[in-house]
Amino acid sequence: MSPELREVYAALLERAPENRIEPDLSRITRVMELMGDPQNSYRSIRIAGTNGKTTTARILERILREAGLRTGRTTSPHLRSPVERIAIDGASIDEEGFLQAYRDVEPFAAIVDAESAAAGGPPLTYFEYLTAMSFQAFASAPVDVAVVETGLGGTWDATGAVDPDVAVITPISLDHQEYLGETIAEIAGEKAGILTSRATAVIASQPYQDAADVLRERITELGAEAAVEDQQIGVIARTPGVGGQMLTLQGIAGRYEDLFLSLLGEHQARNALLAVSAAEALLGDGGTVLDGEMLGAALSTVTSPGRAEVVRQAPTVLLDAAHNPAGALTLVETVRENFRFTRSVGLIGILQEKDAAGVLEALEPLLDAVVISQSSSPRAVPTDRLAELARDIFDDEDRVFEQPSLPDAIQAAVDLAELDGDQFGGVVAAGSVTLVAEVRDLLGVPEED
Repeated sequence: MSPELREVYAALLERAPENRIEPDLSRITRVMELMGDPQNSYRSIRIAGTNGKTTTARILERILREAGLRTGRTTSPHLRSPVERIAIDGASIDEEGFLQAYRDVEPFAAIVDAESAAAGGPPLTYFEYLTAMSFQAFASAPVDVAVVETGLGGTWDATGAVDPDVAVITPISLDHQEYLGETIAEIAGEKAGILTSRATAVIASQPYQDAADVLRERITELGAEAAVEDQQIGVIARTPGVGGQMLTLQGIAGRYEDLFLSLLGEHQARNALLAVSAAEALLGDGGTVLDGEMLGAALSTVTSPGRAEVVRQAPTVLLDAAHNPAGALTLVETVRENFRFTRSVGLIGILQEKDAAGVLEALEPLLDAVVISQSSSPRAVPTDRLAELARDIFDDEDRVFEQPSLPDAIQAAVDLAELDGDQFGGVVAAGSVTLVAEVRDLLGVPEED
């Protein structure tokens, strides 16, 4: 980062930690109003859910670009730099573009901060300010359509400033209970806040019936058009292959066969289904079949950094954010389906607000050994504390290794994977986006848009 970008990013972080929300849309609504509501100058698709949001957004945005539209995309959190959160035409905006968006919002944010303070309220949060920046950058580009990933929840998320044409909800499980509720039904109710009467709803198959019930009731209450996985839409067939998988998908308007998706895992096939269906809803109101060649070109070239991503061979090093138990279980399934490791070694670091025990319990059956470490995030669970928890869960001290230094932890995991000359061991780095980002950086993986 340049010194100016570091200064701006620090100013944003001073507003509120990223993992804290203020359940009130008045500030983001007010700042957008003062700016002339730039988010209304293009069409939009809003995506909520517990897991799969970022990849679904990236696949969908890739399809829309291949269809000839100019796109904007917001995703969170970022891996290396905050500029990654705002993408135009599939590429992160440059530092100057990010700084310009910050300056564009600044005078209006000052007004809203003052108004809120006068009423005894907080200033714009970090995520609210970034959301306003994104919407302004998209209008300045200008884009034809914005693919908008919610930050946390749905009902009170700052991305609610948009009135979407399509609303996508990925699988819902337990996460962020301190803000969204202690039960699946409560969390689903918050995620369902992105649904509207005018937006076509594209809904993933839900792992919990309570979530499915809440979403169905909300759709019925709104009278919204809906495409639900395993009802109107579905993954008809999938065959894992080298570097991806072959798919047959049933979308809203048509059936698409022999599609190669350049991502691993059944969950990515399901994410692709949601993206294809959302594209159908936007491009042809759900009644027009997408061009097969266009769709094939998009799916075969899509990337999703830090999501079941192979970044090194001999031994294989696989990165996946997997920051909650549901994500960890999905990672286990993906590794077992696509790799035949003779020895699997975990490199794990988890943030304090996450269900560390649940993540470790999900990963334990996969791993022969685990190296516990931590990222540089101030929210990271200290290595010694996480290692103590891991020893209880793995029930064998000889399987758990402790290394606070992440560079040393990477080397330790690689050495364990290659123990006794094993040429077919693998390292699975997981537990948080911050850990995955830093492992990527330390291994010299090139930046991706």
